[in-house]
Parts: sequence; C-alpha cells; structure tokens
Amino acid sequence: MEPVVCEKLSKRYGEVVAVQDLDLSVRAGEVYGFLGPNGAGKTTTLRMMLGLIRPSGGRVLLHGRPPGDLSGVGALIEGPAFYPYLSGRDNLRVLARYAGVDDRRIDVVLDLVDLAGRAKHKYATYSLGMKQRLGVAAALLKDPQLLILDEPTNGLDPAGMADMRALIRRLGAAGSTVLISSHLLGEVEQICDRVGIIAGGRLVTENTVAELRSEAGLRIQAAPVDSAVSWLRLVLGSAAVSVVDGGLDVTVDPARAGEINESLVKAGVVVSELRPRSRDLEQVFLELTGGESNGR
Repeated sequence: MEPVVCEKLSKRYGEVVAVQDLDLSVRAGEVYGFLGPNGAGKTTTLRMMLGLIRPSGGRVLLHGRPPGDLSGVGALIEGPAFYPYLSGRDNLRVLARYAGVDDRRIDVVLDLVDLAGRAKHKYATYSLGMKQRLGVAAALLKDPQLLILDEPTNGLDPAGMADMRALIRRLGAAGSTVLISSHLLGEVEQICDRVGIIAGGRLVTENTVAELRSEAGLRIQAAPVDSAVSWLRLVLGSAAVSVVDGGLDVTVDPARAGEINESLVKAGVVVSELRPRSRDLEQVFLELTGGESNGR
C-alpha cells in the first residue's frame, strides 16, 4: 500500500481553483519532492493530506486511511511553533505527553536533528535553523513511517541547509518515506528519488529525477563545426541539429552514438566529445511551469 495517494484531489475557494484534479502517489521508502511556482497549490495540497482543510473534490489517503487519521505520520507544515519560554527538550516533552510518546524518544530525536547540545536552552534563544530542526524533531517524535515536510530548509544558512539535507537522506536511507515541498531545485535534485511538479493547481509531471533530466539526444563537440552540421543535417534532417554554445545538440536516440561518431569520422570531422544530452532540474521545471522559477 502506497503511503500517499491523491485521486482527482481538488480545492476551490469560491471561484478560485487552488488545486484541480490532482493525481499523485508517493511510494514506500522514497524521498519525494513536491515542486511548484508561487500559488501553485503545494501547501494547500499538504494541508488536505493532513486533514487541516477539506477537499472540494476527490480524495487523499495516507497509508490507506482518510485525512485526519495521522497514525504513523509526522509533519511540519510552513513553520514550527513552540513555547518560547520553554527549552527545546521541554517543548518536546509537552508534545510527547500529548501524543502518548515515551520521554526516552525525546533524546533520540534531539540527537537525530543535532540539537542535543542545546536541548536545555530556551526556544526563544534558538536561531532560525535550530527552530526548523526542532520542528523536524517534533515531527519525528512518533517515529513515523511517513514524514511530510513543507519547505524544511526555508531560511536556513548554507550549513543549516546541508545539515537538513543530510538528515533527510539519512531518514530515507533508514527506510522512512519522506515527502518534502521545496522551491530549491538543486536541493531536490540532490536528495529526492522522484519528483512531482504542480503548476496552476494541476500536476504537470511525476517521475524520477533522472528521467526528468534525460532528453533523447546527443551533445557533440566536433571540428570543423560547419562540416559536422552539414553532414548531420544531411543524415538526420535539418530540424534534428542545433548549434548551441559552439557545440551541437542533436535530437536522436542516444543508442545511435557509435553510429553517429563513425559517420562523422568518415566525413572527415574530428569528434572531441559525444555524450547523452541532459538538462538540469531547473530547466525542466521552467519548461513545465511556463517560466516561473520557484515558489510555495
């Protein structure tokens, strides 16, 4: 049973459609990145998953259960909120008692988020990064099978972001299922197994990072360039060959790389580089969302 399943999930506010017919699935044991530009509907979707707001249509299931039943689910939506006059440990103790969690779990999660050394300090003295990590610690108190994090590195400095990425990778490697909403494409590219991209309230794609970055084509560096272009356009057609930054982007099955190389050499062209063409996740994101670079 998949930890997260959304089927035709929709949310409307009067005439405004925030989420429209969203079909999304998160597989057990994966780190799933949920991306979208400003106003795309990411946080609205996460709130529906957790039962914080009601869908206008469709349904969402967590471990086969409807929203509101959060057994085995931990979450941090938007920003953490704790009692400023209590220490980090005491804040977690309050939550542990409310959730029926043994106090021994508190030290475990403090170690996980690297806050054990500041556990006795008041929350009001914490940096933004420490507050975010305490929020994740709270989400981990129940040792959840599924962890949902909304912008977990929001506002962190580079060191804090690296620590958070490392934590999420450790959780995924340990078998937890992690769903993270993020606008940091490089971050998602580093830690996520699969990605769902939402735009205008609709899921525009859902795939592995590797598949999203792949593109049916070759990148070729050759000399003389004019001869290479003329020959390849003769063999493959004009539309299949483009000159980009002094090299050639060729739309062709990468499996034909050997054939293409041999053909160019026979035509008197010197090939210095020939590799499958790929795009970074930001390029894919911009193409799919119409040019908006990031957002919540």
